[in-house]
Amino acid sequence: MGIFSGRQFPREIILWAVRWYCRYGVSYRDLEEMMTERGVPVDHTTIYRWVQKYAPELDKKTRWYRQVPDWQARSWRVDETYIRVGGKWCYLYRAITAGSQTLDFYLSPKRNVAAAKRFLAKTLRSNKSAGYPRVISTDKAPSLARAISELKAEGVCPSTVEHRRVKYLNNVIEGDHGRLKRILGPKGAFKNRTSAYRTLKGMEAMHSLRKGQGTMFAYGHPNPDAVIVSRVFETA
Repeated sequence: MGIFSGRQFPREIILWAVRWYCRYGVSYRDLEEMMTERGVPVDHTTIYRWVQKYAPELDKKTRWYRQVPDWQARSWRVDETYIRVGGKWCYLYRAITAGSQTLDFYLSPKRNVAAAKRFLAKTLRSNKSAGYPRVISTDKAPSLARAISELKAEGVCPSTVEHRRVKYLNNVIEGDHGRLKRILGPKGAFKNRTSAYRTLKGMEAMHSLRKGQGTMFAYGHPNPDAVIVSRVFETA
């Protein structure tokens, strides 16, 4: 059975809602109004359930299209920002290339060496096809420096990887944080880490596609993310 089996609405309608929510700075109630104006009366709680179910699928199915070529993945920019989850601040670790292409992310309730290690190890695994980076640039956060050192000692990260602790080099990722958080702003705070992580999977996927990752597979279409999502879910 397909992942859309048993749904009241067609998959095209569901994917419109999930893609729009993950791409634009809209709340569930905003999207409810937008869908109703287009002749699709659907409750905002239903859209929430769609996002929780299909945002991770959107991330999974578009991952191949969003792969970063090895020649573009040699220089990493790594940093964390914070978001509100369940009334508390959580830390969103993110890694991008020097050209602003998204590599991976990780949501943690804490900002410490253990969280930094989990994130960096996850990013190294998820980008294994592109090879190891030549350099990882971070700010002066001691937890990231120690995490890189420990991963090298454990053989997870090659000793040849250079670690640069130069704050201005991370202006690229600071700007990328800002663009992502402008989309997050109107949505309000997440209620718990599970719903936050599932939603962020879809948001990071759409943010990557919006930045141009995978554009070559859209063959010049002005809205490449829509083309790729339609293709991977076989709605085109």
